[in-house]
Amino acid sequence: MIDHEKVKKAVELLLEGIGEDVEREGLRETPERIARMYEEIFSGRDDDPGQHLSKVFSVEHNDMVLEKDIVFYSTCEHHMMPFFGKAHVAYIPNKKVTGLSKLARTVEVFAKRLQIQEQMTAQIADAVMEHLSPQGVMVMVEAEHMCMTMRGVKKPGSKTVSVAVRGIFEQDDTLQNRFFQMVKA
Repeated sequence: MIDHEKVKKAVELLLEGIGEDVEREGLRETPERIARMYEEIFSGRDDDPGQHLSKVFSVEHNDMVLEKDIVFYSTCEHHMMPFFGKAHVAYIPNKKVTGLSKLARTVEVFAKRLQIQEQMTAQIADAVMEHLSPQGVMVMVEAEHMCMTMRGVKKPGSKTVSVAVRGIFEQDDTLQNRFFQMVKA
C-alpha cells in the first residue's frame, strides 16, 4: 500500500530541495496529485499475477500462442524515470491455455512496479511458467528509457531489447526463430 502522507511530505521536501515554493498556486496540490499517481502507477506491487493466470481452458492442440505488441509503461528503479514500450509473450501450451487478456494483465502486474526491464522480462516468463505449466515460454520486451533520452547520454529513440526463454524454447532454435518471425509479422 502507498502511504499517501509520507509521499506528500517527501514531494514537499523535494520541491523545497529544488528551490520551489510549495505554497505557489501551481504546486499547492502537487503532493496530493503525486501520491494518487503513485498509487496507480505502482499498483502492481500488491497484485498477484497468479490471480490473472488462474483462468484456463482445455485445448487439444499445443500450438504456439503469441500475444504481441502489449504496450506497457513502467518506472525504472534506478532513476525513478519512466520506461515504456511493447512486450511480446509466447508459450507452448500443455493442454491448457489462458485468456489472451490475461497475458496483457500479467505484463501490467510487473510493469506497475519500480523495476528494471531485464527483471520484468524474466518475471513475466516465470509467472507464465509457474501458473500455466506450459511446455515453454518466450518473452521479449522492447522499451525506450527516459533516463537514456532525457538525461545522461541523451539518445532519444534508442531501444533496449530483453529476452527471457524458458522450457522447450531453450533448446529449440526453430521455435525461437518462429517466435521472432511472428513478432515481426
